[in-house]
Amino acid sequence: MKKNLFIFTFLLGAFSLSAQAQKQEKTITVEVQNNWNQAKADAPVVINLHELHAGFKVKSAVVMEGTKEIPSQLDDLNRDRKMDELVFVTDLPAHGRKTFQVTLSSEKSAKTYPERVYADMFIVDNRKGKHQRVQAITVPGTSNIYSMVRPHGPVLESELVGYRLYFNEKQTPDIYGKFNKGLEIKESQFYPTDEQLAKGFGDDVLRVFDSCGPGALKGWDGQKATHITPVDTRTERIVSYGPVRVIAEIEVTGWKYQDQELNMMTRYTLYAGHRDLHIEAFFDEPLDKEIFCTGVQDIVGTSKSFSDHKGLVGSWGTDWPVNDTVKYAKETVGLGTCIPQRYVKSEEKDKANFLYTITAPGNKYFQYHTTFTSMKETFGYKTPEAWFAHLREWKEELAHPVTVRIKDNRTNK
Repeated sequence: MKKNLFIFTFLLGAFSLSAQAQKQEKTITVEVQNNWNQAKADAPVVINLHELHAGFKVKSAVVMEGTKEIPSQLDDLNRDRKMDELVFVTDLPAHGRKTFQVTLSSEKSAKTYPERVYADMFIVDNRKGKHQRVQAITVPGTSNIYSMVRPHGPVLESELVGYRLYFNEKQTPDIYGKFNKGLEIKESQFYPTDEQLAKGFGDDVLRVFDSCGPGALKGWDGQKATHITPVDTRTERIVSYGPVRVIAEIEVTGWKYQDQELNMMTRYTLYAGHRDLHIEAFFDEPLDKEIFCTGVQDIVGTSKSFSDHKGLVGSWGTDWPVNDTVKYAKETVGLGTCIPQRYVKSEEKDKANFLYTITAPGNKYFQYHTTFTSMKETFGYKTPEAWFAHLREWKEELAHPVTVRIKDNRTNK
């Protein structure tokens, strides 16, 4: 009798564990609408998973447009090992609308999609003469590891452009221009060989000096942009490796700035099919009267510039991209930064930059976008007039993001 009771109890426990391990799913219907009077290509669609109340830990997702599966990705943005957002991109005609079926699952998936973006960061291994991949590095604010990190910080790439984020007090995005669309920095590591250059690879196209380059967030001393220093610690990390978007962050603690001590995290997001970088600044406490700045570089004082005096600024100019003026030719680039007007305090010019100052009193967050083109692009812009016209249209597009509506939200039985 006792033996039978033990077997029954064992089987009951096994059944209970099996039930607990059973796959859970939730299906939602998502309607995405383009409210703009122009068509959108690779429009980002971002779904906050917490608002869906799935009731289980989401580990995979499938997005369907009719019978066609759409590449997507899940991102854990706060590193708590729980997915926060589901993202995909889609094309929409002017005033167009599409409906998607999204299935969330508690089971992991081995499915892969074509890579349309790339992210990486490496650190020098002097013993082996190689670079080792790293996902995040934290150093004291007094440490200088700029030359130990390849390519001097995290790199983010789409088919159109590449950016790297300097691992030092500048925290400046530097830019990689391409002749042709496609991913190549995984192979070139931002430093193409002569053989790769002969094959048509792109290269570094801007020498940023101490400027804000394209859209670096800086301090402001009342007359000029200043670097993010002194700080207690500085961290640079890659949050997402794609395949739809790549995300990197720079976090500083103990930034002594304007009689305050700030803890700030800056997030950089690059989507498939995009040349513009979305930049977000997060603070652990509401801001007071602190003034920051950003904008675009005045390229060695030779820039042509454009401003709408309402948060949009651009420049166009030509310079050597590196100090070696024998091997390398001058490069021509166009830069642009777009800041929501609600954050703009004033328009400024210092020796190195065309700027706007930024304030967000009472807020723990602000955001803006930056972008660039290179003359070497076969798919880009060839005159400052064409570039500045693109910036005006780009601002309009940013002002009209797609709207996402959850129409049906049910748990599968």
